[in-house]
Amino acid sequence: MQSAALRVAAAALALSGLSIAANITEWKSRSIYQVMIDRYARSDGSTDHECEAYLFCGGTWEGLTKNLDYIQDMGFTAVQISPIVKNMEEHTAVGDAYHGYWSVDNYALNDKFGTEKDFKDLVDELHKRDMLVMVDVVVNNMAQAFDNIVPPKVDYSKFNPFNDKKYFHPYCNVTDWDNATDYQDCWLYPYGVALADLDTNSPAVVSESQKWIKELVSNYSIDGLRIDAAKHVNDEFLPQFVNASGVFAFGEVLTGVTEDMCRYQSLGLLPGMPNYLDYYPLDVAFNGGSFEGVDEMRTQAKTGCSDVFALGSFIENHDMPRFASKNDDLALAKNAMTYVLLNDGIPTVYQGQEQHFKGNGTPFNREPLWQSGYNRSAPLYALASTLNKVRNHLIQTSDAYLESGAETVRADTNHLCLKKGPAGHQVVFCINNKSSKGDSYQFLLDGGFQSGDEVIEVLGCTHTTADGTGSFKSFQFDGEPRVYVSRSALQDSGLCPTTIEAKSKESGAVGAGAATGLLAAVVVGWVALFLA
Repeated sequence: MQSAALRVAAAALALSGLSIAANITEWKSRSIYQVMIDRYARSDGSTDHECEAYLFCGGTWEGLTKNLDYIQDMGFTAVQISPIVKNMEEHTAVGDAYHGYWSVDNYALNDKFGTEKDFKDLVDELHKRDMLVMVDVVVNNMAQAFDNIVPPKVDYSKFNPFNDKKYFHPYCNVTDWDNATDYQDCWLYPYGVALADLDTNSPAVVSESQKWIKELVSNYSIDGLRIDAAKHVNDEFLPQFVNASGVFAFGEVLTGVTEDMCRYQSLGLLPGMPNYLDYYPLDVAFNGGSFEGVDEMRTQAKTGCSDVFALGSFIENHDMPRFASKNDDLALAKNAMTYVLLNDGIPTVYQGQEQHFKGNGTPFNREPLWQSGYNRSAPLYALASTLNKVRNHLIQTSDAYLESGAETVRADTNHLCLKKGPAGHQVVFCINNKSSKGDSYQFLLDGGFQSGDEVIEVLGCTHTTADGTGSFKSFQFDGEPRVYVSRSALQDSGLCPTTIEAKSKESGAVGAGAATGLLAAVVVGWVALFLA
């Protein structure tokens, strides 16, 4: 049963004024590019710097500021960055605190990433570009080097502001991941680093945490938060913390079980979460499974969660193996990217996904982006640019687009086709798991178009015509995704000013898989039609 304190906290979150509601609405219209500062860009712009996976590699806030064009030219309208506060400096058995999650002083910025001016300059530049900034924050624990002899010998006086043992749970290691008391009150990650678990039931910890986050958001004009390990703090803490921040927040709730995740919204604990409900069945579908499982989970999420539009759609992040580490087929990666950027919710793409990075588990999934040379000709970079352009245009031209839930048009072992948006402003997209060796075939799709509408496949800039029922032919080959919008809805978008008739591959109207993004077409003209 929901406690009285929890009901009060949830009500405060729901009724906390216009700022929260406006921020939720604003964030739903954005697409997010996730950055790990140490691995994005160096201040001097060097791209030949060697990087050891467990150590600092030299990325900075200034480096990100200087390389925002790379992100904005892909069409992203928000940037999520790794934690900014001071971390432990010791080298440990599991490496350095390059990622930012091992906090020791919440009231000091991490000078490994630059100065306070550097960070403020970054936020200012993002805002000048009408881009939002989301900052990752750690509320569950603080960190200290650990010699692996239990119980950990923690010098609590080194922490700020929680400089006393009384602010922390007594040591115990999480052993039962299905027991909330165990995974909320015990300590995580018992090797190399002691993650001293904050007692977020303590009124003193609650009060100080609220004070800190309110100041952090205000001092640096932060637009949103990602709350790391939100599942590992008690329920009552979360809505009070979000309310104190005054901004929209994703809370990390790492579970693929609908009831476990959706409760955070239905109880008013968090406004949004990264969408792990989609992540796991998508991973299965693209690795020998069926899209029917994805479709089933989508239905469960719509029923169980109170606002699927505030979930963060993703297929890669800094905690999970890269998509291509399991299968590096480029066509599969294109299909995954298409789902993420056109699905319900807030799209989130992790740095390097657009370069088809292949790192496996942590820390090998945290490759420095500069090793790609920031290649804007990369197929997935061009694809992201086109898909963001489609999404941004439909949002701008239809007030109802964002709150129009994606409907299933087709779901089977090999295909998932969805229709999103109100009539006249809809996008119909089909993803598949056949890989680049996929065969050639066609099928009819009911896209809800008007009879006679010219329907454009925007990734290849081909056209077909809707029949009397609003259906149209979708030509499938090479395992590529397909994205359809009516010609009228594309007006003034800059997308596909010239098209060719859609036909089967054998009929000769290929070419187009090539133009996975209008950005490439703009830069190099029709040469893009010859790219694979």
